[in-house]
Amino acid sequence: METLSKIGPKAALQKYFGFDGFKGEQEAIIQSVLDGKDTFVIMPTGGGKSMCYQLPALMSEGTALVVSPLIALMKNQVDAIRSVSEHDGVAHFLNSSLNKGEITRVKQEVMDGTTKMLYVAPESLTKEENIEFLSKITISFVAIDEAHCISEWGHDFRPEYRRLRPIIENIGNVPIIALTATATPKVQVDIQKNLGMTDANVFKASFNRENLFYEVRPKKNVVKEIVTFVKQNEGKSGIVYCLSRKKVEQLAETLQVNGVKALPYHAGMDANTRAKHQDMFLMEDVDVIVATIAFGMGIDKPDVRFVIHHDIPKSLESYYQETGRAGRDGGEGHCIAFYSYKDIEKLEKFMHGKPVAEQEVGHQLLQEVVAYAETSMNRRKFLLHYFGEEFDEVNGPGAHMCDNTKYPKKQFEGKNEVQLLLKVVKSLKSKHKYKYIAEYLAGNKTNEIVTYKHDQHELFGAGKEKDANFWSAALRQAIVAGFLRKEIESYGCLFITERGLEYIENPTSFMLIEENDFSDTDDNNDIIVNTKGGGRASDTTLFNMLKDLRKKISKDKGVPPFVIFQDPSLEDMATQYPITPEEMQNIVGVGQGKAIRYGKPFLELISKYVTENEIDRPQDITVKSLVNKSGSKVNIIMNIDKKMPLEDIAKAQSKELEELITEIEGIVASGTKIDIKYYLDEVLDGDAQEEIFDYFMEDAESDSIDDAYEEFDGDYSEEELRLMRIKFMSEVAN
Repeated sequence: METLSKIGPKAALQKYFGFDGFKGEQEAIIQSVLDGKDTFVIMPTGGGKSMCYQLPALMSEGTALVVSPLIALMKNQVDAIRSVSEHDGVAHFLNSSLNKGEITRVKQEVMDGTTKMLYVAPESLTKEENIEFLSKITISFVAIDEAHCISEWGHDFRPEYRRLRPIIENIGNVPIIALTATATPKVQVDIQKNLGMTDANVFKASFNRENLFYEVRPKKNVVKEIVTFVKQNEGKSGIVYCLSRKKVEQLAETLQVNGVKALPYHAGMDANTRAKHQDMFLMEDVDVIVATIAFGMGIDKPDVRFVIHHDIPKSLESYYQETGRAGRDGGEGHCIAFYSYKDIEKLEKFMHGKPVAEQEVGHQLLQEVVAYAETSMNRRKFLLHYFGEEFDEVNGPGAHMCDNTKYPKKQFEGKNEVQLLLKVVKSLKSKHKYKYIAEYLAGNKTNEIVTYKHDQHELFGAGKEKDANFWSAALRQAIVAGFLRKEIESYGCLFITERGLEYIENPTSFMLIEENDFSDTDDNNDIIVNTKGGGRASDTTLFNMLKDLRKKISKDKGVPPFVIFQDPSLEDMATQYPITPEEMQNIVGVGQGKAIRYGKPFLELISKYVTENEIDRPQDITVKSLVNKSGSKVNIIMNIDKKMPLEDIAKAQSKELEELITEIEGIVASGTKIDIKYYLDEVLDGDAQEEIFDYFMEDAESDSIDDAYEEFDGDYSEEELRLMRIKFMSEVAN
């Protein structure tokens, strides 16, 4: 097959791909590869990385070896190259999906010199027969795609990637091009060291995707929020990422029920279904893919208009790469992540049992995610700083494209606070992480602080008029300002920089930004039970009027206010303005029973308020819940009527007991009466039941289980309290 080395990169680009010009530094990168130099490319998703090795492969003598981690990714790339060539043999892949006959055919076409690109999985490279075969052919260069997989500090570490260098040396001394879309300075050094290419030509494109709008929301009524957003962006392409396969299935189904063309995608599905769903998304037969992170590598759909994270990812690299699938054509790209610290705790639990060093790395990556989610500063500046890039948050490209800039938080002079925290870091001699320093400043005697005897230190509690959250936020802002540095080798201990030392001596004005408050998130994202009112109502005047009405009714009926409607229900009323019994049933935590029993005075108040204030009601979206196909709710109610033990009901529905209790809470919260006295009598004696019942009736300010647990000093388990709350709400509220 004819090579194009004599006609130059621009002419080759035109001949093969039909483009008139290169993007960014593509031409210089391609020239570096053609000159036989080791080349390292760090280029964000959508920047045109694959062109950097595809074109030089077509222009060079021999076959380029492309190492890629995913079979689906290889197939896409091979199909794309074949579409621009007259020979199908121009590109092949060699991996475990091929049978013996196919492998023989691929090897023959490579030997014949037809194949310019051979895609291999790193596992295939370790096989003796493949190494032997590759050492017999002319290899132009080796391209290592997704090179961050080499580094344990990367977000997708794969041990087999760390064995690539000796294998390449066995095959022959050929140049390497390593490519990645996400690399912090630490990961960059790790990749170069491991591949033995510390003197490579390095090309680092800006990580700023100026057309992407970044937003983080508290994880509250999350399914409703997602359905509402997707419906408001009807017909647009989007990806919704979830952590678990179960959630992927449920959310895809909920979107379908609400008239959205959506499909699930996760590693538990068979390969044919996955491929079919991916193709339907690419061909625009469906608008939305709900997926685990198994979806997306190499998905080159230019017009993805939104990427939603139902669950926060476990590293900022993952987040950056996944959001980077939006707006590749330079058009609109809305990135929303739902954040709750409980999700971080769940991710930390997944790490138990792993080697200590791996846990340390994982915890540190998670703390970076927490810092990003909770920060009130410009999100673009924060992200770019993480990837080692400076950004001007006033005039930089896309400077105003994030929630924190669109809805700025209050700023206040923090010169003294910043000077104090720098003095503390200096005096603690850089052995501690920012959480430790925040607790130290706030004067909290944690076990760790007492162990180090730092509670006797002269500066301990020097900032005790503020809490640890305030100091965490101030420390994060000092890091981004360059006064402090996190030392990755020591798992995130804070070091003071020259700039920080200078600031201690000559402090100048430093405006601190009040942090976002993410304390108000749901324990359970789909059933409104046991949540604190968080003032998320869009109409606070109406919300307060509804609270007053609830108080009056609670006095008249002699029951606590939360029995009538919980705060999240009132918040939703003050956002949706329901004026009919049917609309009232679409309010979170309000079922038919509740709407009939308590709804009338609330509907009258809202109707009058809407008329007097000429409110334009948002009647466009009513989110339909997913009806459980197995009729699980009906099944639960029938089995409780038969006085079946709750453990047996849970087992029959393949649920944990805790899951079943959550479902019963949801049934009761929406107004259905359920009698579990038969079960309670087995686990709690009469006096205990009476004591807890009286607490909810007389003393409780809310239905919070945490508060109840504290009230009884742990005498009753969380499970016992939840069961008693079900009995109480069922008898008093329904």
